[in-house]
Amino acid sequence: MEETYHKWYAQYLGSDFEMLVFGLSGYPIILFPTAKGKYYESKDFGLIASVQEFIDSGKIKIYCPDNIDSQSWYNYSVLPGDRVKTHIAYEKTILSDVIQFAKYETGSKIVGVAGCDFGAYHALNIAFKHPDKIDSLVCMGGFYDIKQFIFGFYDDSCYFNNPPDYMSNLTEHWYLEKIKKMEIILGTSEWDSSLDENKRMSGILSSKEIVHRLDIRAGAGHDWQAWKDMFPVYLAKILE
Repeated sequence: MEETYHKWYAQYLGSDFEMLVFGLSGYPIILFPTAKGKYYESKDFGLIASVQEFIDSGKIKIYCPDNIDSQSWYNYSVLPGDRVKTHIAYEKTILSDVIQFAKYETGSKIVGVAGCDFGAYHALNIAFKHPDKIDSLVCMGGFYDIKQFIFGFYDDSCYFNNPPDYMSNLTEHWYLEKIKKMEIILGTSEWDSSLDENKRMSGILSSKEIVHRLDIRAGAGHDWQAWKDMFPVYLAKILE
């Protein structure tokens, strides 16, 4: 399996940024790490291997950017407002450096996003905020409410980065129509600590008449094995 390492200076973050890319060609998918995870964890924990067939056949090309959660949402040494600002800088880096690069490399006009655990938050948030750039969303064991990180602090930046809030109130026709064209899969399990958050997000999407799939796996929990079982099934659906 073709694997490429990239490192560059990310201007929005003011620091170096790293990423692994798997595959030579195909539909580009941005795969975010779990909470405070690194760009190589999806490889190390076997998530990439679970979809190697799609990569080797040239159907998909997976981009695994690094994560700065420890400097943003999980950085309790700074004020909540500063955590949000750091997250916004990360999002700008993903949009300008990672997504644009993936589109250039593959010749695709659009990309898919995916993630497990808090990586699913990054995928879902960026997809719903920028549905003109993304046409598929795969979440596995996702957590989507960032209020747990801001301790009562709340401003417009918090609101527009908290999907349960802004999606509940979304009425803008352009956004709704773009999101309705997106392939959306929310995967969770009956013993998953994220089960309630996924049910809640599914309810919000249904209230907006946004077609999606909520997949609740029996006999599984919040772990890599569950996600490795989910990922190839969901990608097969996305590629139909």
